[in-house]
Amino acid sequence: MSFIHNVDPVLLNIGPIKIYYYSLVYIIGFIAIYLTLRYYSNKKIINLTKNDIENFSIYLILGIVIGARLFEVIVWNPIYYLTDPLKIFALWEGGMSLHGGIIGIALVGYFFCKKKKLNLAQMADLLTIPAVFVLALGRIANFINGELYGIITNVRWCVYFPKTQGCRHPVQLYGAFGRVLLGGFLLIINKKKRKNGFIFWTFLTLMGIGRFFADFLRQDLRFLGLSMGQYLSLIMAIAGAFILIKYYYKKF
Repeated sequence: MSFIHNVDPVLLNIGPIKIYYYSLVYIIGFIAIYLTLRYYSNKKIINLTKNDIENFSIYLILGIVIGARLFEVIVWNPIYYLTDPLKIFALWEGGMSLHGGIIGIALVGYFFCKKKKLNLAQMADLLTIPAVFVLALGRIANFINGELYGIITNVRWCVYFPKTQGCRHPVQLYGAFGRVLLGGFLLIINKKKRKNGFIFWTFLTLMGIGRFFADFLRQDLRFLGLSMGQYLSLIMAIAGAFILIKYYYKKF
């Protein structure tokens, strides 16, 4: 049975203040990062003070938000944001690039780990698994916002999204489900002894592959048969696979 999307993207109205589901994802992301760092710090796996953890958590969230938004504005929709620059700051409306977020968090992680003399590959592994589950929540928030919908289809579970024609694939939910599966897989392999960085590069490879194929069902502009997201995801998958083969094959 098809579904008519009429979900209110606002979670709570507190006077003039509106709290959106999309904003809630970033709050959960911050808490997940903070608790993960505290856990491994208490286990003496990483050497960070409470103040370091608080600062690093804030820096990582800022890296994700700024990187994801800049990528969205510059790469995905430059004309849209040039015509209405104030929309750049309307984060609650969605429009955050996965690829930009990964670049942003990688840069922040690199400089912080260098400053604190931490193992970057180890830190990437520790934060990757909670990040995958938060990314799954992000896709659910995309669905609630009625954005990033799929192509028109006649499958029984198709969705009529606002301001669109036809019943469409709920690709946001496909993505959320795929990320939960990926997170579960990473949890399983994380129990085995492996070289630092293996979890992160596995995530990057599988996320790139999954996003590449899933985006065939997404309503995007295409160049030579592929969308911009597919080209970027292909680069992710190839880079991740190259690193895994070169540095980790038969070594984990």
